[in-house]
Amino acid sequence: MNDPITPANAPPANAPGGEGTANNLPGVLGVVDNVIGRIESVMLAVGVLLMAANTIANVVGRFVFHESIFFSEELNRILIILITFAGISYAARQGRHIRMSAIYDQLPSALRKPMMIVIALFTAVFMFGLCWYAVGYIITQAGRGRLLPALQIPVWWTLVWVPVGFFMTGMQYLLTAIKNLFAKDIYLSTQVLEGYDVDEREV
Repeated sequence: MNDPITPANAPPANAPGGEGTANNLPGVLGVVDNVIGRIESVMLAVGVLLMAANTIANVVGRFVFHESIFFSEELNRILIILITFAGISYAARQGRHIRMSAIYDQLPSALRKPMMIVIALFTAVFMFGLCWYAVGYIITQAGRGRLLPALQIPVWWTLVWVPVGFFMTGMQYLLTAIKNLFAKDIYLSTQVLEGYDVDEREV
């Protein structure tokens, strides 16, 4: 029986399985994957930093100046949407989404690979479908002309991150399927190797 993954037997950050790895997808696919990765990083970093700054400023205003920032709650709600839908793409890149793999784990390697390709393609199609419906929902909201009470901006502006996140997630799974078509090993994402002894990542 294979040993479970623990901090003691996990690989160091500069070894296979460590952080800071890059994909080796060929040509334009590698460029697309890297661009998506940068967009994810910027969205998550900006979202978290702005939320922290907004929350701290609101607390200081409330307890020091006895006056809350009137738009703080609405701004945090927008940032939560941004972080959530950038986060689903980031989790797909890191192979961190919950997987129900009871059947998959029992298959031999020769069958697990085509199964992983099918799973990745199906998930990509599902994500692109959600992206399509999200765009339709935003168009509906734009037609209603509703504004946020405090910020006085259109409600649909706060939802643009939803289709962006679904699209980037769909691309991650599509690239994962392509990676598995051409790579010798089995990949949970473009960067994360399937592993039972350790959660290996390519260097």
